[in-house]
Amino acid sequence: MAGNQRVYKQRIRSTQTLQKVFRAMELIASSRIGAARCHAQEASPYDHALSEAVAAVGTYAHLDHPIIRERTDTNKVAVLVITSDRGMAGAYSATILRESERLIDQLVEDGKEPVIFTFGRRAHSYFTFRDREVEYSWVGESDRPTDAAIDEVATVLLDYFLMPASAGGVGSVRIVFTRYVSMVSQVPEVRRMLPLTVLDVDGPGQINREDIAATQPRVHPEALGVEPLYEFEPSASEVLDGLLTRYVRSRIRNSLLQAAASELASRQQAMHTATDNAEDLITTYTRLANAARQGDITQEITEIVSGADALGAE
Repeated sequence: MAGNQRVYKQRIRSTQTLQKVFRAMELIASSRIGAARCHAQEASPYDHALSEAVAAVGTYAHLDHPIIRERTDTNKVAVLVITSDRGMAGAYSATILRESERLIDQLVEDGKEPVIFTFGRRAHSYFTFRDREVEYSWVGESDRPTDAAIDEVATVLLDYFLMPASAGGVGSVRIVFTRYVSMVSQVPEVRRMLPLTVLDVDGPGQINREDIAATQPRVHPEALGVEPLYEFEPSASEVLDGLLTRYVRSRIRNSLLQAAASELASRQQAMHTATDNAEDLITTYTRLANAARQGDITQEITEIVSGADALGAE
């Protein structure tokens, strides 16, 4: 029984050490989530306005521009998968990887050839372990994406989209990331970034924005029978060229900031749950250790009484 006490006490010490680690990671995630949430929320209005501007140019200028043209010279589709660099974030990365697998399977069924890009060590490890070719990978900044990393991702994806098919260009760009809703809700989402989708319903179209909350009703001039007036200086084509890089960077930045906030929220929740579970485990081990100690005391008393009875019988 004494051996059981030592085992339980050792397990209690080990669990207490892990509990301290879980608690520290929970506090770190809690301290960062506020700033990450603010950055994600503050980026959405700019992303919305810029997308509306690009849609206005693409719609009302009636241009045949690469940003709105469906490519038929290639069946390649770039898929950017955004996960975390580290673990201990619950099912955050696993959920995104399952969503990316569904997207890839769907693309293959449609006769497309997925070209995988990864942001985050978890996604890179997942695909390389399964001998899946990763065209480009970024690691080390999943919970704090820097402007330099955002610019690099946007530049690489835009270059692949504008690249000729003979040089390995892609006909479409998709992003698989986690959209931050609240501290307890993060939703995996597949976003089509390029080419820009313009809807022609009841007159000139508007950008297809699944990622923008559709809770704000907007009245469009064309719905009232009024054709909106736009003037483009120096020309609509040059304006669209100038907006293209900003548009791609804005979409990438918004996705990465949403994913960073979601990762921190998931890690905070996971570490809070792990801390509570460790506390329950310590309580259980303490109870078992006390029971083992009580058993040892009972056995010692029994042996003493038995010895005394034996001596008295002599």
